Amino acid sequence: MNRQKSFENDKATLYLVATPIGNLSEMTPRAIEVLKSVDVIAAEDTRNTMKLLSHFDIKTRCMTHHMHNEYESARGLLALLEEGKNVAVVSDAGYPLVSDPGQVVVNMVVEAGFNVVPISGANAALNALVASGLSAQPFMFVGFLKANENERRKSCEELAKVKQTLIFYEAPHRIKKTLHTFLEVFGNRKMCLAREITKKHEEFLRGTISEILDICDDLKGEMVLVLEGYKEDEISDDIPFSVLYEKIHCYIQSGYSTNEAIKKVAKDHGLSKNEVYKQYHSS
Repeated sequence: MNRQKSFENDKATLYLVATPIGNLSEMTPRAIEVLKSVDVIAAEDTRNTMKLLSHFDIKTRCMTHHMHNEYESARGLLALLEEGKNVAVVSDAGYPLVSDPGQVVVNMVVEAGFNVVPISGANAALNALVASGLSAQPFMFVGFLKANENERRKSCEELAKVKQTLIFYEAPHRIKKTLHTFLEVFGNRKMCLAREITKKHEEFLRGTISEILDICDDLKGEMVLVLEGYKEDEISDDIPFSVLYEKIHCYIQSGYSTNEAIKKVAKDHGLSKNEVYKQYHSS
């Protein structure tokens, strides 16, 4: 068991400092104070962080801590704590560890018995969730899916029956492929695509997966996808399966393969392709 009373001991501390995701005005006074007071700031990209530090006149020494050197630099940060120095970890934007480096050093520092203290601030996932128009409780944060299509599909299939609202991060060059996978695996669920949160071109697109897929080609900027959770009645009682079965056979007779016909019927009715597939092959 590890019991940490953050401000009732004289141990060195690792601070996890959230930084703005776009609008610098969202940098908190406490975050500025901590970054000025620590001995070292460990940054995902020192070039980006130096711009932030310069803006707030923070002159603390900065070192690199990113995915490619995470284990090595984590050991270096732990050594600094052992010397009695306080360290702050920041990512390029938002919270460290949330799809960003930091997990390795946190685990090491907790195991070594030093303090780990979070400093609140901006978080793109939560911002998108509360403004999405979808249920905010409960939710599951997934983060980035794998770029490989087969791995992305497999991950989505594992999430297909999750009832919580799902939150993903995605890059603009992959958004169309990801939404295609969503439509095929999850069916035509409600979702919200939030982009450029807190920035000048902030935008929330609320609708079904297919509606957003139709207009996603020109979307730019960092994206958060908030997706409605699984509902047990996704194949609605209002649509008898006999009707879906007949439609599938109509498509097959017109030249579609069985899988293509199932996929098309699922899309036509806003249903999960996997659910239609299972019912078709069990009928």
